[in-house]
Amino acid sequence: MTAHFNYKDTLARAERIRWRVEDLIGDGKRLDFTKRFLPESLARTEPVSFLSPREKRLLNQIRAHGYLYTFGLVEEFILPFVMDHTRALIDERDDYRTRALLQFAGEEAKHIHLFKKFREEFLSGFGVACDVIGPPEAISAKVLGADPLAVSLLILGIEWMTQAHYTESVRDDAELDPLFKSLLKHHWMEEMQHAQLDSLMTDAIAASRNADERLAGVRGYLELGAFLDGGLAEQAKMDLDALERAAGRRFDASERAEIVRTQHQALRWTFIGSGLVHPQTKAALHRVSPQGAKEIADVAPAFC
Repeated sequence: MTAHFNYKDTLARAERIRWRVEDLIGDGKRLDFTKRFLPESLARTEPVSFLSPREKRLLNQIRAHGYLYTFGLVEEFILPFVMDHTRALIDERDDYRTRALLQFAGEEAKHIHLFKKFREEFLSGFGVACDVIGPPEAISAKVLGADPLAVSLLILGIEWMTQAHYTESVRDDAELDPLFKSLLKHHWMEEMQHAQLDSLMTDAIAASRNADERLAGVRGYLELGAFLDGGLAEQAKMDLDALERAAGRRFDASERAEIVRTQHQALRWTFIGSGLVHPQTKAALHRVSPQGAKEIADVAPAFC
């Protein structure tokens, strides 16, 4: 069984989408820091009842900064992974596949540029340092050192969750900053093709494996998720430090623990859980390994 996508149609859709980083941010196009940037379903600031409305907005914006930084970080390993996969297929003379995957890589490079530009604009307007996990090169090296099937499944979950984030939470939220919302919309437009292409890549990698090797790949995906979860726990602490700087006050020990707990779980849902439970990710996992899919389903609630 394979995904119901093909390279020709995916390439055709990608070539109809045309936008430049310069069209979306900079040159007078500014973020509105009086508004929320992320939908509450991702930010989850409301459960922190002792924060004032202003502090909740600040935390939301800090989380939005980390949201796009983290996507930029993961695209730092998606780009070389796609390029390596494409290079291995060049001699097969499937022109649509080669062109579609090269288009995929070019768009990921554009997204990295977009997110770096956003970070410059954000820090300039927000006025407070927001530390982030990294460096990206070390995280990329760790991920790319894993089983290619595990890496492909990780990327697949990331690609599909961007689709769910936009369509289920961002698109219809009229209270978000229009510029930040526009960045997510344009990212979403291209990630649909990427999700479909990675579905095809995952199927192709799995096709060369036996059942035990496929199960090992799924378990490797879980291990990568645990690695990223450790980074998200550190990011929650960094976000708390940034909130204290922005709010101009120090929270007590119990308050700090509550903020870190709620925000770590929010980050887990945003970057891991929403990918694990996406129907397309679940379908791909079942194609790769029914036993592996069940093991993923058993642990997914911890990330939701």
